[in-house]
Amino acid sequence: MTPRVYVRPVSTVAGPQVAEGDAVRLAGGMVYAREFVLVVREGGAVVHRRMFAPPDAVAAFGELADAFGDDAASEAERQWSNLRQAHAPLQLGERTVRLDQPQVMGILNVTPDSFSDGGEFLDDQDAGRAHAAAMVEAGAAIIDIGGESTRPGAAATWEGDELERVVPAVEYCAAMGAALSIDTRRPAVMEAALAKGAHLVNDVSGLRHDPRSRELVARSGVPVVLMHAPGDGQDLHSEGGYESVAFDVFDGLRALRDAAVEGGIAPEHIVLDPGIGFGKSVADNLAVLNALPLYHALGHPLLLGASRKRMIGALSNEAAADRRLGGSIALAIAGMNAGVQLLRVHDVAETVQARNVWRGLRDAALTDFADLPPM
Repeated sequence: MTPRVYVRPVSTVAGPQVAEGDAVRLAGGMVYAREFVLVVREGGAVVHRRMFAPPDAVAAFGELADAFGDDAASEAERQWSNLRQAHAPLQLGERTVRLDQPQVMGILNVTPDSFSDGGEFLDDQDAGRAHAAAMVEAGAAIIDIGGESTRPGAAATWEGDELERVVPAVEYCAAMGAALSIDTRRPAVMEAALAKGAHLVNDVSGLRHDPRSRELVARSGVPVVLMHAPGDGQDLHSEGGYESVAFDVFDGLRALRDAAVEGGIAPEHIVLDPGIGFGKSVADNLAVLNALPLYHALGHPLLLGASRKRMIGALSNEAAADRRLGGSIALAIAGMNAGVQLLRVHDVAETVQARNVWRGLRDAALTDFADLPPM
């Protein structure tokens, strides 16, 4: 059985000087990792675990080669390189979205049954337009437009209905010059939205719902978000039967990425989303959130969509979706502390404010130790 290798950052610091230079800048962002764990699984069971700091990486990988072969060591070295890889900005039409700090993606749902805004922007285009403009004004780098609810138990949407919902929203958002994402799993909707001014495809099925989606995205040359869900392209919320959810999600994202590349999608156009709330229990979601730095080892920017999710209610006396702001901000900060590049949220102004304060703290931390004597 082929061993599966993972290089997981397990401790972070505010800046490299805190660790006397022995820290890795994760994915070219504002988070630095100083300790890592090298894990090998066989048949789902962990058979090797080795903690190391950056200066010990060569020795750790050498031990891995001795125990599991050169292929295992090569995979570890590949992930080690990915962890330190700075990502190029996303070019979304005339807008450039830099990935060296967290960016906010604002949600515009034009559905009758969204768990959060319940059709508020479906029948009133003026309200939708005003909401999108407010999110851009508040600092959203991208507006993510969706015309189908993907909450657990939601009925599938007919393609014609989805088109009628999203195309006008794309048109009025494009008219204001916003960078736009289309949240859909249907190639006809992707194609229509891209033709009207969308710049990025966000597919919760990871391009598995319809095999034509992969070809369309490859041909269009636009960035794509591939989200992890254990179910097939039809039933995304079926339980995953995880052996170790953090590592199983890593394997699932790697498989989605590999299929996309094999289908002609450029690796630099791929963003990965661990799929909080999709086929995962509260415990599963918490494990994945705590493991977020691990997914940088796949070598792609990360998107976190945890805003107002059910897990927040489960941890907060069953607070309703519109009363989950505090939990949403807490999870956004957890994402920032893990080096996540894109935060998909309902509450843009509040999240941007949290991001700006977080960034101020990070910037200040780079000089916090400048006046201390050498150790």
